[in-house]
Amino acid sequence: MTASELDHAGLLHADNNVAISRYAIFVPVDELGTPRPVVIRSGAVIEPFAVVHGGTTIGEQARVEEHTVVGKPELGYAVGKIRPGVGGGTVISAGATVRSGAVVYAEVGIGVNTLVGHHTLLRTAVQVGADTQLGHHLTVEREARIGRDVRCSPGSHITSSTVLADRVFLGAGVRTINDKKLTWRDPHREPTLAAPRFDTGAKVGSGCVLLASVTVGEHALVGAGSLVTRDIPPGALAYGHPARVQGEAR
Repeated sequence: MTASELDHAGLLHADNNVAISRYAIFVPVDELGTPRPVVIRSGAVIEPFAVVHGGTTIGEQARVEEHTVVGKPELGYAVGKIRPGVGGGTVISAGATVRSGAVVYAEVGIGVNTLVGHHTLLRTAVQVGADTQLGHHLTVEREARIGRDVRCSPGSHITSSTVLADRVFLGAGVRTINDKKLTWRDPHREPTLAAPRFDTGAKVGSGCVLLASVTVGEHALVGAGSLVTRDIPPGALAYGHPARVQGEAR
């Protein structure tokens, strides 16, 4: 649907001062056939060929750039269960920007003034705090929690249910793992997933790999290219393969 068709169907709730390209596309009905309205607040911009799904709210002065997908219902097998394609609950908060080519699934919340980079993927139920910057070509898997003032550099993979507390800094190409057994569709056992955690102010250099269930403590610093196989204490400096504590972060 176009914006005018969505409005005619009673499924567009838009303030007066919005800019919606005539080439923007709206998909109000999810895979279960449930229609949901799209809410667009004052000053928001939706650029050409953006695809906005039902149940999405776009806040004041937010910008959804060209060729983005926002509010997409997830359909198919993932993380031990079938996703039926339920839409809704997607929020792009005031002042946030979703750069061209990004894909944002349903139930995602993007905080005030946060930036989502080009071709970044945010899977179902990811939550991102205010004033955070997510670089281009990131993958953030289901139900990850990212705090305020976080910086994620380009090309990283944030696995399902990972927690990044406020003011965490991840360098480019960081890889996180939440599965020690690599269980995939085994009828005799369920996967046991335990995502890494990054506490307030933790910093992790480019090219690091973090194994399942490890915690990087508050204000700790992990050097580039490290393999983190165990918890890093708060305030520690660690690096190596595997990473070892070498002193205090400064």
